[in-house]
Amino acid sequence: MKQINVMVVDDSAVVRKVVSAMLESAPGIKVLHAVSDPLLAIERMKHQWPDVIVLDVEMPRMDGITFLRKIMSERPTPVIICSTLTEKGAQTTMAALAAGAVSIITKPKLGLQEFLKESADELVGAVRAAAVANVRRLAARATVPLEATVKHTADVIMPSVPEGRGTLQTTERVVAIGTSTGGTQALEEVLTALPRVTPGIVIVQHMPEKFTAAFAARLNGLCQIRVAEARHGERVLPGQALIAPGGKHMLLRRDGAQYYVDVIDGPLVNRHRPSVDVLFRSVARHAGANAMGIIMTGMGDDGAAGLLEMRKAGARTVAQDEESCVVYGMPKEAVKRGAVEKTVALKAIDKEIASYRSL
Repeated sequence: MKQINVMVVDDSAVVRKVVSAMLESAPGIKVLHAVSDPLLAIERMKHQWPDVIVLDVEMPRMDGITFLRKIMSERPTPVIICSTLTEKGAQTTMAALAAGAVSIITKPKLGLQEFLKESADELVGAVRAAAVANVRRLAARATVPLEATVKHTADVIMPSVPEGRGTLQTTERVVAIGTSTGGTQALEEVLTALPRVTPGIVIVQHMPEKFTAAFAARLNGLCQIRVAEARHGERVLPGQALIAPGGKHMLLRRDGAQYYVDVIDGPLVNRHRPSVDVLFRSVARHAGANAMGIIMTGMGDDGAAGLLEMRKAGARTVAQDEESCVVYGMPKEAVKRGAVEKTVALKAIDKEIASYRSL
């Protein structure tokens, strides 16, 4: 395994110390430098360039967004944003993701040292994912997963779909999308290309609590369709996309000929909440052949099992191709399990959705 060289840029001495110690304790990771602001980072990078940068966004002398844009324009490098878990922090982080950051690590204002130590697996996983990311795709367009010791399946939320189980006839169609690392930029590219009239869309993007609302609001301002963070009991309507709130699972259910979403608590599934597998399983159960499932860029295997259930239930299934993925993990696993009917480039996914509408 090639050693991953990391630079930590944060104006908090506590964050620099704790993050550096956690990363150094992980096999195959070395912290080259831990500095207090981007100007110091630029000086150090003249001598040795890191493989991954862990970057704060609010710092003196030069803010993290300006530094990120400079890096992505001069020498694209995987950057993980380390942001406070606040509404203001969420807005700033959306700008960082749009500028090419790979993923987000959150930090609270209080109890920082204890929180960081509890998040060691999440941070290490984010660094390993960033190290293999196709960052040039992010630069050209400019979840982290939560880790757990036990890896649950969607069984902890709802039972699997019985073989051969059909759904009642309806004219309503739904598109379910699952994505993770690199997904914020990929979703922006897909959703902004969609016409005003589309099937109802439900989305799981691995993202921390508080950040999904800001992400949905940003997309809503860019798209012809309505994009919103999902609310419990909200109806799935044509011409809109509902994004699962960070820290909650989202399930599709059907009442008569109409679809609704349930937003619920529950254990991590595939080390995620929201989980793509949970959404896809509910879509397989309640929409069946009236659905399309799309799995996009991301690390790990969340969504692969659920997409297979959707395909067995008669749904159309699509995966993003390797070349256009930032991390070809989730789609690769879905293809490997036989869950994918069709593999397409990112730029063609909106056309798949549009053609599904017109069938």
